[in-house]
Amino acid sequence: MKPLLVTMGDPAGIGGEILLRAIADARLKTGDRPVIALDDPDRLNKLKQQLGIDTAINVLDATDTLDSIPEAKSDTLHVWPLPMPVAAEPGKPSSDNAAAILASIERAVAATLDGHAAAVITNPIAKDVLIRAGFRHPGHTEYLGQLAEDAGHTVRRPVMMLAGPSLRTIPVTVHIALATVPLVLNTDLIIETAEIAAADLTANFGITHPRLAISGLNPHAGESGLMGKEDDEIIKPAIAALQAKGIDANGPFPADTLFEQSKRSFYDVALCMYHDQALIPVKTLDMANTVNVTLGLPFIRTSPDHGTAFDIAGKGIAQPDSLIAAINMAAEMADKGEHDNDH
Repeated sequence: MKPLLVTMGDPAGIGGEILLRAIADARLKTGDRPVIALDDPDRLNKLKQQLGIDTAINVLDATDTLDSIPEAKSDTLHVWPLPMPVAAEPGKPSSDNAAAILASIERAVAATLDGHAAAVITNPIAKDVLIRAGFRHPGHTEYLGQLAEDAGHTVRRPVMMLAGPSLRTIPVTVHIALATVPLVLNTDLIIETAEIAAADLTANFGITHPRLAISGLNPHAGESGLMGKEDDEIIKPAIAALQAKGIDANGPFPADTLFEQSKRSFYDVALCMYHDQALIPVKTLDMANTVNVTLGLPFIRTSPDHGTAFDIAGKGIAQPDSLIAAINMAAEMADKGEHDNDH
């Protein structure tokens, strides 16, 4: 079966050590799909020895192809070698390794788009480290969309979804200042985000008729204009348009009660108006098992729901739970067969 590719992330972070731990963890459920890291094998072997992690590392050579990797073994991590120019030191990121970090992502995306791999699982990066080296994208998600477009694929818009065991959320606006949200938010943006969400929930999650709950922007969803007009003038027209298109969208609901346990059974995903409105509830409920999934791409991409954690890198205390969940979800999505065909 086609392999799952895991990117390096920032080599000064926890990505390498949690991947080594994840491979040997009984909770990892990839079936016969091998897991391949696009990483520096010397770095991974050093981490393995320093932290006492009992995971076998199989370094691929020039004669190996992704299509020829043997079926997964519970204790083996395959490595597509990607040497770094500067030896990584845990907790001390260096822009000198920016090219290797980006090359890991680019190779993983290219191999998946070419049909040689089933999915991309990205380890966390530090945008400020990459920006100092000339990176000019708002974030990981936007960069992946650009790579797909550069490869000739049409990308409507990458959409970030946080998927936990009991809640999925999507921020309509993402990495912008809170003060900017009312200026950026518009009816068309909500409609587009909802359409992408509904299509991907059907294609990749097997939900035939996705139910979308749309949050309000203001307290009490504006309370008939007393606390802001955006809910009535921007969000309600978007919901009406979605319903006219046959999409099961309802709201706007006050965000302070939308995520209460009894409410969550009535929708498959909550569309929220800004970053923290979407991420706080899902991370509070179960951050360890929450996965970042990018919708709207021509390939499967998941990621653990945490950052580089430079402060604990190399100390042997980083837990692989979210990465395990991200790899498992990528495998489940790939098994549905929607993305196992050549793009």
